[in-house]
Amino acid sequence: MNDKALDSQGEVVVRIAPSPTGNLHIGTARAALFNFLYAKKHGGKFLIRIEDTDKERSKKEFEENILKSFSWLGIESSEEVVRQSERGEIYKRYVDKLLEEGSAVEKDGAVIFSHEKERVTFEDLIRGEISFEEVPKEIVIMKSDGSPTYNFAVVVDDFEMGITHVIRGEDHISNTPRQIVLGEAIGAPKPLYAHIPLILAPDRSKLSKRHGAVSVLEYKDKGILPEALINYLALLGWNPGTDQEIFTLPNLIEEFDLSRVHKGGAIFDEKKLDWVNKEHMKLLPEEEKRALLLERIKDEPYMVGEPDLVKEKIIWKDTSREDTIRHLEQVLELIDEDGAIMKYAEDVGKGSVLWPLRYALSGSDVSPDPITLVSILGKEKSISRINNAIRVLKS
Repeated sequence: MNDKALDSQGEVVVRIAPSPTGNLHIGTARAALFNFLYAKKHGGKFLIRIEDTDKERSKKEFEENILKSFSWLGIESSEEVVRQSERGEIYKRYVDKLLEEGSAVEKDGAVIFSHEKERVTFEDLIRGEISFEEVPKEIVIMKSDGSPTYNFAVVVDDFEMGITHVIRGEDHISNTPRQIVLGEAIGAPKPLYAHIPLILAPDRSKLSKRHGAVSVLEYKDKGILPEALINYLALLGWNPGTDQEIFTLPNLIEEFDLSRVHKGGAIFDEKKLDWVNKEHMKLLPEEEKRALLLERIKDEPYMVGEPDLVKEKIIWKDTSREDTIRHLEQVLELIDEDGAIMKYAEDVGKGSVLWPLRYALSGSDVSPDPITLVSILGKEKSISRINNAIRVLKS
């Protein structure tokens, strides 16, 4: 079923429902993005629900991280955030109704729902028809401590919140038959389901901490722009049907279509993310670029003190000491002219000019490019550091 066929369903209402048992994972962020894009494309609502009924593992700091991450990405809820921990009376009302009807009974303090359905079939908007021949005949809906089970709370919440489309990871496919049976029991209309592929590590295993950063704000700390992360996450498991790879959020909303979501797992590639980030950096005004970079490197040693230079490290590979001095002296002559340093470096050999300049300015072999460093440090400080490097080379 394509997007056009869904327009007759009325207002689209979707949700993302993270558990605050850890920081916002890249996979959850991508699922949230697909929901957000779909809602915006169809003029619908995107809602955030915090599934915090696990009292032992749910932490307020994780909830704060999740909401802060969504805000940084620009994925905002259309309405006030819903928390399951504040909805106990609602779940109890539905449990009592099933008890009164006789379709649920209490056993050892827990409440168990029973049904006779032999087979559950649903149409997945990405995977087509999916059937389950066996569905547990008894489903626990309330634990002995009075809290709802995961599947029951999901069904009640989706009904109460008017969710029309459940767009989530394929790892939830096995939950769907239970949720459909429970939904029918409480009189809820069946939402449309779309199960998206998981994000995989390069070795095709499930993406986890051992593969590096996996939480959204870790990428913020690494200097990734929110626009770039949004862009890259959209390309994990979806494509626009063209060669275009760089998208703004409005572009994505316009282009997004569930029919172009893949069935297979999507490989997370940090190098590709870095490339997308560089492309988005190019779209920023120079002042904004400079401010972002300055914020990122403000605590680096070369920003808070003068670099301590080692003579041998100033020289690039086989370049002679005399030529290195000459190149740095030429840089001093060209420092006022826009683009002149880079043109000179291209004429005589980039490494032999840009390496000593970078090291002179930062005292480090890992830093922003030297032209950017000149811009950040300013002309006076840059000249002082280049002269210092020349003195060290001559000593």
